[in-house]
Amino acid sequence: MFSFKSKILAISIGSMLTLAACNAQDANKSAAAPASGSAVATVNGAPIGQARLDFLLKQTKQQGQPDTPELRKNILDKLIIEEVVAQEAVKNGLDKSADVLTQIDLAKQSVLIRAFLQDYVKNNSVSDDVVKAEYEKIKSQMGDKEYHARHILVESEAEAKSIIAQLKKDPKKFEKLAGEKSRDPGSKVKGGDLGWAAPANFVPEFSAAMTKLQKGQVTAEPVKSQFGWHVIKLDDSRTMQAPPFEEVKQNLQQRLQQQQIDKMIADLRAKAKIAETAIAEKK
Repeated sequence: MFSFKSKILAISIGSMLTLAACNAQDANKSAAAPASGSAVATVNGAPIGQARLDFLLKQTKQQGQPDTPELRKNILDKLIIEEVVAQEAVKNGLDKSADVLTQIDLAKQSVLIRAFLQDYVKNNSVSDDVVKAEYEKIKSQMGDKEYHARHILVESEAEAKSIIAQLKKDPKKFEKLAGEKSRDPGSKVKGGDLGWAAPANFVPEFSAAMTKLQKGQVTAEPVKSQFGWHVIKLDDSRTMQAPPFEEVKQNLQQRLQQQQIDKMIADLRAKAKIAETAIAEKK
């Protein structure tokens, strides 16, 4: 179960980050929006619109805080303080600063992008049938067994053969040799331990060799992959039970939604007329 679920989570990380960005709102940026509607306060004659307070109140309520007079007062105090400081910045001419103007421009663009992505997700939701099909696809790719393997990764075939020869004389030296010889920093400190994982988690050459081993057996010949030469030992294997669909549904849905977003953005870029110029080095 662990390996299947881990794969779902790993491939969904990008989705969670992007979708979180779509749903998050920056309260500080929103406070800089123009006043609109009736004013809830004025600062040196400049109105603070009701829309600002309503917007921040909405965001705060979405975070689980109840709508109370105290909350509204705190938000209004925040808006007043921000207006006071913003006015002082204008007095000091900071609104004319090139860096400040660039930041304002980028903030505006960021808000527009966020709004567009929110609208896109709202109108292009991924159906349960599509998510279920993806679940079954991954489940079939992962198989029904997982393996607890160790490996020693070295640079040359000759070195791998030398290690195998040493292990034939003393199989108990595997962990020691892994710590001394392996080029895999993540597993060498654990005696070459790769933990429990499905064959699909490894490159094909590694998986093919690993799944042929019996418990406690070491590969008789070095295994070549894009990373180098492996000496593999199988500690154990067991039946793998995939987690229930409902348990991974949300992560899968986010992954598929992310794929839609990536494709949509790629299509927009492909259709756009883009002319790049050389980037000047700032001296």
